[in-house]
Amino acid sequence: MSEQVQPTRHRQVAGVTSTNRTTHPTVNSWEPAYRYGVIAADIVCTVLVVVLAGAVLSANHLTFGPLPLLGLEAVTVAIVIGSLFLNRVWNTTVLGQGAEEFRRLGRGLFGSVVALGLGALAAGLPGARLWVFVVGPAIALVAFPVRYLLRRPLHRARGEGKCLLPVLAAGNVDTVKDLISRTRRAPHLGWRVDAVCTVDGRAEIGVELEGTPVVGRFNELAEQVRRGGYRIVAVTPDAYWTPRRLQQLAWDLEGTGAEMVVAAALMDFAGPRLHVTGVLGMPLLRVTEPSFTGFRRVVKTLVDKVGSFLLLCLLAPVLLGVAVAIMVDTRGPVLYKQRRVGKDGKPFTIVKFRTMVTNADALRAKLEKVNEGAGVLFKMKHDPRVTAVGRVLRRYSMDELPQLLNVLAGSMSLVGPRPPLPEESARYAPDVRRRLLVKPGLTGLWQVSGRSDLSWEESVRLDLRYVEDWSLALDALILWKTFRAVFGGQGAY
Repeated sequence: MSEQVQPTRHRQVAGVTSTNRTTHPTVNSWEPAYRYGVIAADIVCTVLVVVLAGAVLSANHLTFGPLPLLGLEAVTVAIVIGSLFLNRVWNTTVLGQGAEEFRRLGRGLFGSVVALGLGALAAGLPGARLWVFVVGPAIALVAFPVRYLLRRPLHRARGEGKCLLPVLAAGNVDTVKDLISRTRRAPHLGWRVDAVCTVDGRAEIGVELEGTPVVGRFNELAEQVRRGGYRIVAVTPDAYWTPRRLQQLAWDLEGTGAEMVVAAALMDFAGPRLHVTGVLGMPLLRVTEPSFTGFRRVVKTLVDKVGSFLLLCLLAPVLLGVAVAIMVDTRGPVLYKQRRVGKDGKPFTIVKFRTMVTNADALRAKLEKVNEGAGVLFKMKHDPRVTAVGRVLRRYSMDELPQLLNVLAGSMSLVGPRPPLPEESARYAPDVRRRLLVKPGLTGLWQVSGRSDLSWEESVRLDLRYVEDWSLALDALILWKTFRAVFGGQGAY
């Protein structure tokens, strides 16, 4: 990834802002290159899968009536690429951005399967049903990992301070500071706050917020964008921002090429629950109720059952090896059973590999004074109760593998909030109890975001975010990231 061109920096001399005026936003050479690379990768994946599937099916003498194989392959590629285009899969605002990129990709591929199926049914092509249900999933199995692999060098470059979009933030001092700290903690999202505007401009020479220069007042935003070449104007909460002023700012930014992003100050919802609609000429942000039932939940349950069964079969040799290692290391049972609280507050018994000495629960009372856990959690980085084999198992989360039996039985899910102990859930505040609206998970946002290194407040926020904004695409992304978090061993003890 080549480093982006830096926006023009402001120089303040004797209270006067001097700039090298530009009429267009900064153009980053990596952006079109990355987008065209993603488009090319999707097309190549589609063509390769279609051609390979055609070769395999034709070798088994499968025919498609009057339509030749080459014609069917061409139509399939055209429909898949067309569906991806219509679903705005290659929009630069979602490329490399969280689960939304994968959500759109999944929606585009699903739409192409529906279109192919209906077309084949209308044409009465023999063998078309097998073709559709082989080619569609095969493309997804290739396209999703390729998209993720394309992200890796981009995110690595952003971690090094490259390939970032210059942002001009405008809002209350506290909310701007929060935005700056968030963008620095998550550089892979691609934002870098280069300048700030405040209501009064803080015109004194050299004033900065979190090391970022304050360059002007709110009423100078559009002019600052034209001078500095910023790509994003991030508007954070401030009493100044009335609907009329936001509308005027949007008009003023027209033609600058900068994207205006407004923080929803009244709520902390995101993802599929948010919908922007217009009623009687008024733009309204509609928040739908969290979905805990319906078709998507049926799909999630099916994935849990099938996925846990396949993983148990695949990992059987590993499970056996771990069991032998535990028996050799210390005397006692191989499995450790513990009561946890599940969906709707119903208790269940969780199954794990034993990683501590057999009287660990009795010894916990003596260690409460040196508890290093966050909030209601009990954690110690160097817990004397953990065995030698247990330390290895915990580092790579292998002690959690027997919980696949809980997933198969239906008391847990592959992805969800962390299953709490009864004494923990008894101390939950009413808002924290929303974690119990869904099944607890073998992994979750907490697993891929720091695990035991997280503060209690951050752990709760992540779990509540999952409950509120759950989607199949988010589940898939969490499962994918879990492998990296587990193999890296970050935050596990």
